[in-house]
Amino acid sequence: MPAAQFPPGFVWGAAAAAPQIEGAAAVDGRGDSTWDTFARLPGRIRNADTPTVACDHYHRFREDVALMAQLGLRHYRLSIAWPRVLPHGVGKVNHAGLAFYDRLVDTLLAHRITPWVTLFHWDLPQALEDPGGWRERATVDAFAEYAKLVVSRLGDRVKRWFTLNEIVCFTKRAYGTGEMAPGLRENDAVVARTIHHALLCHGHAVRAVREFGGADAQVGLVDNPGVSIPVTGTANNIAAARQVFAADNIRVLGPIYQADPEALYAKVYGRDCPPIERGDFELIRQRADFLGLNIYGGTFVRAGSDGTPEKLPMSPSYPSADCRWLKHTPEALYWGPRLVADLYGVSAVYITENGIGYEDDAVSTRGEILDLHRRNYLRTYLHELAHAIADGVPVRGYFVWSLLDNFEWQDGYATRFGIVHTDYRTFVRTPKLSAHWYREVIRQNTVR
Repeated sequence: MPAAQFPPGFVWGAAAAAPQIEGAAAVDGRGDSTWDTFARLPGRIRNADTPTVACDHYHRFREDVALMAQLGLRHYRLSIAWPRVLPHGVGKVNHAGLAFYDRLVDTLLAHRITPWVTLFHWDLPQALEDPGGWRERATVDAFAEYAKLVVSRLGDRVKRWFTLNEIVCFTKRAYGTGEMAPGLRENDAVVARTIHHALLCHGHAVRAVREFGGADAQVGLVDNPGVSIPVTGTANNIAAARQVFAADNIRVLGPIYQADPEALYAKVYGRDCPPIERGDFELIRQRADFLGLNIYGGTFVRAGSDGTPEKLPMSPSYPSADCRWLKHTPEALYWGPRLVADLYGVSAVYITENGIGYEDDAVSTRGEILDLHRRNYLRTYLHELAHAIADGVPVRGYFVWSLLDNFEWQDGYATRFGIVHTDYRTFVRTPKLSAHWYREVIRQNTVR
């Protein structure tokens, strides 16, 4: 495989999220999130793990930032914990919580690392969930005030913002299928309402950055699109993949980028269409500067004998991570950005998460973690990303998921995604082979 050179100025980073690494769940005035509550329910999280302590990043952020610098990282995607800043979701500000993010941002900047801040990464304050959470329009109003507060506080130093992370995960999978916090199974009309409310919050976050972030601030959504991969590069299979991609992602990306969101809602939701208020679509459709994509894998698609798109099933023996949902499909990092650019005219794309989780990242007797499987995954995916860029797709940067092994939602601490190993007993951080390899990728701006 020949070396893949990336463009000058390409953004190389790592990503993490507050509820997965910070811990300190009841420290300095932080309130409960829905994931704190969800993790206490029997049988919801593997091994009954909770995010209460996680990686203890809240107390160890300085050493974590120093480690980032040692690994050559110059960009770091983090998230703000809404319940740490506003324990009740609204009302009284927790100044100790805001001060933590002041310290974190200042420490990153002191190490010449650019912070890319996500305003919401799933940790809704439980105090907002109790009266209905994302089902209620009041949560939209609460988020608007929260976004203003955070951008006003950090906007003098933070110039790169993400609004929300993976809308489908905290709406459909949280209130529809019940996989994620708060773990409810509501009807389609309720789920539609949660998606609409999340899109409104995206709009409020864009507005907050425009008003309080300064003239040089940039902002965009982070989405986890279902990625369609044409099984061969023929015109009919590519057309089938485009059609499936558009249908699979219409509820989130459609209202933001397509011309007539009102007609789209009527088509997609029918009788389940959520209540729309005057100005909603103007808020949702505000211009963003980029789109973040979390891409781990994709689904192979072909045109059937009659031209109808077909999704192809994968056998149980298809190469995968220890988390079985993650199949090794590096072409997803080519087709995801390409289809987004083709269908929606997005002019700047960042890969905001890409990585793989295993359960056997053990420390050897020599103190090494030889995660060659992760290194191979990242290498093959990044070659596909370079291919996309060479074909004119406007990909501007890449954030590996994740910096640290952490609380992996329903999988608890069993599945490790980090390029840095976390010992959950001692909290010692040990860079894995993949971290050292990634440092060279960053240094050379090349994947070999």
